[in-house]
Parts: sequence; C-alpha cells; structure tokens
Amino acid sequence: MISAVFLLVVLALLGAMIVSLSTTQHVGAARDLLGTRAYYAAKAGIDWGAYQLLQGGGSCSTGTMLALPAPAGFTVQVDCSASAPHDEAGVSVVVYRITATARTGTLGAHDYAERQLQALIATP
Repeated sequence: MISAVFLLVVLALLGAMIVSLSTTQHVGAARDLLGTRAYYAAKAGIDWGAYQLLQGGGSCSTGTMLALPAPAGFTVQVDCSASAPHDEAGVSVVVYRITATARTGTLGAHDYAERQLQALIATP
C-alpha cells in the first residue's frame, strides 16, 4: 500500500513537471513568433522610410508614425535624421539615418515585443 501511494505521488509530480515544461515551450514559441513579426514590421518601416527619402527628393522628416497593414497589432515609428553635406571628391553627399521601431503589446506583459532597426543612406 505504501509503495502504491509513493508511486502515485512520483507519477503526479512527473506529470506536473511535463505540463510545466510544455507550457514554457509554448510561451517561448509565441514570444519568438512575436519577435520575428516585430523584426519584419521594423524592416518594412526601414523600406518605407528609404522609399520616401529616395522618391521624395531627399526630404527627411523626424518622428513619422507609419500604419502598416500587416502584421496586425504593430505600431511602427520611423525616424530620419540628416547629416550636414560632406564633400566627397567634389561631390556634395548627405548621409541619412533611418531608424524604425516596431512594437506590440504592453511593456512588461507576456505579449510585448519590440525591435529597432537602423539604416544609413547616402545621396549625392
């Protein structure tokens, strides 16, 4: 009788450990997915900022909020800064820094993800 009770306790503890491990795996996978989505949302912000810069004739605006259609639930902020013109072998070159920050969820919660990317673009 004592060995049966001991065996039941051991099996219950083993089952609880397996459930806990499975939950941890699912939460980790969900966070990885949110991080990947945030990365691609920030990359889309960089692409959008570069397109606006190159098609807009070199204009640069700071603090532009970008509403991307996908992935849902993300906000993307695109910032742009320009350096003073530099002389490169007689050609005036301006270097632009585009920073895109994508985030979703609330800070400190399990559904929060944020990624920030930067790109440098030089234009004559």
